Amino acid sequence: MSWKYIAPLRLPRGHFVAIIVGCWLLAVVPAVTFAQGTTEPAAETEPESAAEPAPVEDAANDANRANAAARPATLFEKLTAGNMTWFMLPIVIASIIATWFSIERLMVLRRRTVIPYAFVTRFLEHLEQDRLDPQLAVKLCEENGSPIAQVFAHGVRKWGKPSVEIEQAIIDGGERQVSNLRRHLRVLNGVATVAPLLGLLGTVVGMIMAFDQIAGGTAMGKAEQLAGGIGVALLTTAGGLTVAIPSLILYMYLSGRVDILVMEMDGLAQKVVGLISAESLAERRENDRSSRKNAKDKVRAESA
Repeated sequence: MSWKYIAPLRLPRGHFVAIIVGCWLLAVVPAVTFAQGTTEPAAETEPESAAEPAPVEDAANDANRANAAARPATLFEKLTAGNMTWFMLPIVIASIIATWFSIERLMVLRRRTVIPYAFVTRFLEHLEQDRLDPQLAVKLCEENGSPIAQVFAHGVRKWGKPSVEIEQAIIDGGERQVSNLRRHLRVLNGVATVAPLLGLLGTVVGMIMAFDQIAGGTAMGKAEQLAGGIGVALLTTAGGLTVAIPSLILYMYLSGRVDILVMEMDGLAQKVVGLISAESLAERRENDRSSRKNAKDKVRAESA
């Protein structure tokens, strides 16, 4: 008899969190790029009655148009022009790592994967009805392989022992399963912590480069060039925050899910302890003897 649980293919509610995070990543980065690319001043429309511009104004307007045309338009061009590509590369790698482990944890921490309802229900029913022996119970738990089945297996191996001993075995096995459930969550926490620092580092270096241009005289009197350099430097901070915020949200969500699953596993394990402990088995045997004795007494009374 095999109770291995095969869950139907459905989209868990937790996957909507991943969809929201993906939309965040797809929306914020282009928004930052658009904001950086739309800082060009709008050309002023002169009234028809105005006099013809002076040659000096024509030259200034031509220079402004030339600078606007030469200004990088895409995010990659901005970062390349500002020598900030190497500061954005670690942030991009961090976003890939966070996305990978987020999807992996969302798949692993599904409730029907951790606590399969069909297996748990039938296992507890068979224990209550005395339809399982220790060897068969351990075999069924090992065949199922879910985290709750592994916790049950640690307790069933102490079948007939005092409840304190069974509880300690379940605690030891439960700690291993909790460690497995919390695996890789530190990666998300690390990305949420490090990504803003990487962005801040890129911004600081970009600001230093921008002020070096002022000190060297290359940007003296060119406010647009200086503002463009500072804007490119701030892109790294925006990128770091774009990665850190979804990572932190997912870390908090997944940590809360682990806590909920652990509490539910603890409650189910306590039910197993109450069914296989020495105290429980002795009480049930005594109840069975009393029931049989009462039945015999009833038969004798009816026959008398």
